[in-house]
Amino acid sequence: MPAHRHTHHQLPPISAEQLAADRWADDGGPAFAPGPTAEQLEAEWLRISAALTKRFPALSGRDDVIVSADPVTVSGAKAAFFPTLGRVEVDQHVFAPHDPHRIDPAVYGDEDRYPSAWGALAHEAGHAAHSRWFAPDSQRGSAADSAAEILEESRIEAAHLARRPGDLPYIRACVTTLVMDDMSGAGIDDKWSAAHVAALILARADAGILEPAEVEPIRTTCEQILGPELLGKLAEIWNAAHQVPDDDATGMLDLGAAWCDLLGTDPRQPEPRPSQQHQPGITAGQPGSGIAEAVAKVGENIAATEAARAREQAQIAAAAAARAAKQKAQTSRARTAADTANKVFKRGNKPFTPGLGGGRAANPVTGARDATQQEKAAAGRLARDLRAAAYRERIETITASAAPPGRLNMRGALARDAQIAAGATPTALPFRHTTRRQTPTPPLRVGIAVDVSGSMDAATGPVASAAWILAKAAALTDPDSRTATVSFNRSLTAITRPGRAPAQVTQFAAAGGGHALGHAIDALDAALELTRPGAGRLLVIASDGVYGEAEKAFAAGRIATLTASGCAVIHLHFGGGHYELIPGALLVRLGDPAQAVATIAKAATAAIVATR
Repeated sequence: MPAHRHTHHQLPPISAEQLAADRWADDGGPAFAPGPTAEQLEAEWLRISAALTKRFPALSGRDDVIVSADPVTVSGAKAAFFPTLGRVEVDQHVFAPHDPHRIDPAVYGDEDRYPSAWGALAHEAGHAAHSRWFAPDSQRGSAADSAAEILEESRIEAAHLARRPGDLPYIRACVTTLVMDDMSGAGIDDKWSAAHVAALILARADAGILEPAEVEPIRTTCEQILGPELLGKLAEIWNAAHQVPDDDATGMLDLGAAWCDLLGTDPRQPEPRPSQQHQPGITAGQPGSGIAEAVAKVGENIAATEAARAREQAQIAAAAAARAAKQKAQTSRARTAADTANKVFKRGNKPFTPGLGGGRAANPVTGARDATQQEKAAAGRLARDLRAAAYRERIETITASAAPPGRLNMRGALARDAQIAAGATPTALPFRHTTRRQTPTPPLRVGIAVDVSGSMDAATGPVASAAWILAKAAALTDPDSRTATVSFNRSLTAITRPGRAPAQVTQFAAAGGGHALGHAIDALDAALELTRPGAGRLLVIASDGVYGEAEKAFAAGRIATLTASGCAVIHLHFGGGHYELIPGALLVRLGDPAQAVATIAKAATAAIVATR
């Protein structure tokens, strides 16, 4: 079993090998002259030690401890704390496989690359902060002291994580790779060894550091060696140790003595050797012993848990990256759409061809004419319909009170008088006050995109008339209402502009090829805010829908965004000829092009009614 302790009150005695080396140096042996590479490595480890020392106060709450990363630790452990010296030593090998020049603890987050080493440092920080009890000289080295030191391992980690819960992944990594390695060579299945492993592994599960399912192999093996009843009593001791104050030496030593009593060991004698309590029927020293196999299985369980958590974190990170990419794409698209709208709707514009940026395409606008009496009458009727659809009842709020203002309710007044006469606390509220608040009427946002490719000649007259009627009605209804009409083939041309009621009906012809519907939707969305809630929103597409696959997919993506935001989208087709559905839009087939005005007016009114 691991014999390394993590708290040392003084430096261990000099080993025979070190003493022989010192004698050889004194007897005139050749002095070791480190080369430049060795000097550079030493300088790097000194830099790492200084950085660890600088960050240690944040881990431990103490600024009087020096941390050193040593090639070989004097304690023999991977890391150790010397309370009387104010020193922490860490074995350089725990940072493997990273080269020292690539290790920089001064950079916050660099510790994520070597979690085991950082977990060892966090563990020693737990000792520095919470191991404040000392066994008296008369009990130091006794079995009770050894048991108390074993119990101290999970106690200080639980206390440390109560202060710094974010260090849990590092301490788990330390347990998996360092503590488990110390126990991997355990070949003795006696009671003391089993209890030792239980205190190091099962106690950490009770402290919330390891998962109960992860340590089940250790629990099963320890129950076979110790028995369920004895293991339960030992668990009571280590859970009691988790509640002992940091400076209560008597409490920890008493628990250590109780631990020894349960295991049949004299608490005043030194810690027993495994061979002294070897159990019959179990072969000592064999690599296939129960404890060693259970420790290996626990290590595999912890590794599987960490791998699952890493996958989950990777999925979360991927989802966050996808959301960020989507937000970036939306921002970029909004910026591009705003630029397109500016070029399409600016005064005195020419046709704008997306991707080319110029106005070389033929202008479909052929002139303008005065509105007819029928068109003016239609605009007036539509304005009345829109105002009626936008009307909202006032909101009434009734409040009760014991005193004016408000209308007196005689039943409430009599009830209040009766309560007072009876000596009870009056709760009746006889006055009722009604507050009426006007509900704002929603404005209207309607965009019309009309296809002016050669196959749509029959639609130009009705759509021109509908565009003028709609713009005029919107101006008469609400100053915040806006409409706009854009013609599209390969290029985009403004027919009516948002915010202005045209004095005349703009006439245009259908000629040319191509279908820049997606860009037309972008321009109308940016100019009218069709994706922004709070208004009656409608997009009308007058087209036969016969597009190329790329054109249709581009437009479908824009329509999906509009419909997801609550904007209604209708596809007007004027009958005759071949047509195709535009994905996401509601198809309305008109036998007579003159029906376009009534259909658009009906859809706009429905959009206002549906606005919340």
